[in-house]
Amino acid sequence: MLRKLRDERRISREKLAFAAGVSASYITHLEGGDRDHPTKAVVDALIRYLDRVRPLTGAERRHLFDLAGLPDGGYPAVAEMRAGIGADMRRGLAVHEPNAACYLDTRWNLLSWNRSYAALFPGLVEDGNMLRWLFGNEIAKRVMVEWEREAALAVEWLRGLIGQSGDTAWSAELLRELGAYPEFRAVWAAGGTAYGRDSPHMHLRDPESGTRFGLDVQMFRVDSGAHPGRVQFFLGIRNSQPAVSPR
Repeated sequence: MLRKLRDERRISREKLAFAAGVSASYITHLEGGDRDHPTKAVVDALIRYLDRVRPLTGAERRHLFDLAGLPDGGYPAVAEMRAGIGADMRRGLAVHEPNAACYLDTRWNLLSWNRSYAALFPGLVEDGNMLRWLFGNEIAKRVMVEWEREAALAVEWLRGLIGQSGDTAWSAELLRELGAYPEFRAVWAAGGTAYGRDSPHMHLRDPESGTRFGLDVQMFRVDSGAHPGRVQFFLGIRNSQPAVSPR
């Protein structure tokens, strides 16, 4: 991959090596597959120089980091992520009505949603982040029949996402904010980790009427669009039968 990008830009190994602060033989080893895991500093330097000659696509940049066994540390701001939800993706949310659909980033910030999603989780759109809503908004406990279970899952999933990123610095600000909530501190201290839901069934309650109902939840990463791999898609299909919580 590195050789392909270098050849496309007509850059010699020596010139790329000098720009990245490594030897030409090191570039030869990388291109020959003899060095599987260069440091992030080296990959960043290689990308900076390649970008200067001709910008890499998002997929090329991500692939270089993946091949090096490293996370792409340049995480976009929430506003940039929201701007990356294009018109086609937003139309897709509308198509899913009356089922609840939403795009979130991998830090549980809401990016775009349909009316059904906003109606199912009152106050969440205003709070802007699932964890902030779960622990900081009292209505969450009225809506989530199994609040303790859902809150623990969200925190354990967050721990998994932090580990996947390979760079924990980004999480410090969010953890400081959530640490103001004793219930969050207790769940975090338990040390559990999750990488997805153990069950697709979510049990909800209408906060006005008190009616309980079930939601079959599908959630997966989105590998297309402006920020591949950093966006999650949530789809909740409401059951026709009232939800019965497991004993």
